[in-house]
Amino acid sequence: MDTYGISSEERTRTPYGIGALMERAAARTVPLVRDIPDEALTAPTPCPDYDVRGLANHLFHVVVEFQKLAARQDADFTSTPSRVAPGGDWRERFAQETDKLVAAWSVPGAEDGTTGAWQLPARLVGSMALLDLVVHGWDLARATGRTYPVDEELAPVVEELEGAVARLAPTGRSTGAFGEAVPVPEGAPAFERLLGDGTVTGVSTQGPGGTPAVPGTVRGQ
Repeated sequence: MDTYGISSEERTRTPYGIGALMERAAARTVPLVRDIPDEALTAPTPCPDYDVRGLANHLFHVVVEFQKLAARQDADFTSTPSRVAPGGDWRERFAQETDKLVAAWSVPGAEDGTTGAWQLPARLVGSMALLDLVVHGWDLARATGRTYPVDEELAPVVEELEGAVARLAPTGRSTGAFGEAVPVPEGAPAFERLLGDGTVTGVSTQGPGGTPAVPGTVRGQ
């Protein structure tokens, strides 16, 4: 078992690779991004530091840089390039880069060993990109008045992320990478619990207008 609690036995029994889980997440998030109208780019999001344009830029940057981490290359998160603007083809380029992200983490061996500046377990690093793809997809859905699709196909993704957040959150909160968990109702569905626990810095802490980030239903409204 490594420092972050991932045993070789657990890796063996996990039926899905990170690439396969990213593919499921991308199938939900990419259409939401494709349908963001230009007039929504200045709308607020559940992330206090971002409007829709800023959050889409952040997610775009994550999608690009985590491809490098899958290939054991250096990633650069010191600044976020401005890729999102009214008009243009950024939505299609986001879809293409997300396909590349899925492909990069689907390469045999991508989950083996460690990667990144902190040399974390590679599967855990991949799960960080997966977390952004899912939670920011929900953020963008909520910010633009749409629904993030939650169904049985997403269940393995949520299960993977619950484990990843449990391993990352203690250290993440001590370094400021994670915010404090947002309370959710007792007996809330697993996806809502993930939204409450997975409060990465810049991720949902409240909804537009100061409403709670995790409502009674998981809907983009």
